[in-house]
Amino acid sequence: MSISGRTAVVTGASAGIGAAFARHLAQRGVGLVLVARREDRLLALAKDLTADYGVRCDVITADLTDPAAPQAIMARVTELGLDVDILINNAGLSGSGAFADTPFVELANEIQVMMTAVTELAHLAVPGMKERGFGRIVNVSSLAALMPPAASLLYTAIKSYVLNLSQALDMELKPHGVHVTALCPGFTHSEFHDVMGTRDASNKLPAFLWQEADAVVREGWNAVDKGAPVCVPGVVNKVTAAAVKPVPLWVGYRLGKSLNPFKN
Repeated sequence: MSISGRTAVVTGASAGIGAAFARHLAQRGVGLVLVARREDRLLALAKDLTADYGVRCDVITADLTDPAAPQAIMARVTELGLDVDILINNAGLSGSGAFADTPFVELANEIQVMMTAVTELAHLAVPGMKERGFGRIVNVSSLAALMPPAASLLYTAIKSYVLNLSQALDMELKPHGVHVTALCPGFTHSEFHDVMGTRDASNKLPAFLWQEADAVVREGWNAVDKGAPVCVPGVVNKVTAAAVKPVPLWVGYRLGKSLNPFKN
């Protein structure tokens, strides 16, 4: 299905997977609303995408650690006269210290950005998508969501929530023309590790474990096109996920769908 002429809101769009999603969608003729904290980076990206692909690119500077941000973002989109046809929930952060040693405000920020804001933005976008009979939501989870829990990492618990939320929403919304996909990348080259202070540790990992953001996005959007509720990009990541997950994802998804008490 052609998505040319539609509008996508992309959070965390200033770098990494978010910027790669913006480029990928612009190539397909999708107008963009780019959301992140760094206005200069957003403006530069918007200028390049408009020049290269002739699409409209609006910029919203927002910090998703602010509980008021999701409502403000969607209100601004409405002011711009736009409908949200595609939502890419990509913004993220992760602490690098032990749970007990981390100030709760930092933990609360992780929860706000990667759980609460993801959920609220989807909740705000879905009614319009249902009304128009078309919608695509990509929630960026992580390969970590499919792995056994790791000591101290709130990140793993959060990304597991995003994975389960995405599957549940897809079950509910697919009959209305709205597809929801959890994208579960493994190690991806981006600025994330620099911002989180984990670059030295990540540099010690073997090269074959890593993917480029553009490759993650290409495979992720192919999954969206196919209506797949979960995408684990990359051969190494797929093998890893299969090795540690006792119940195949597609089995769990079908079982959950069959038990849905709110069937349409």
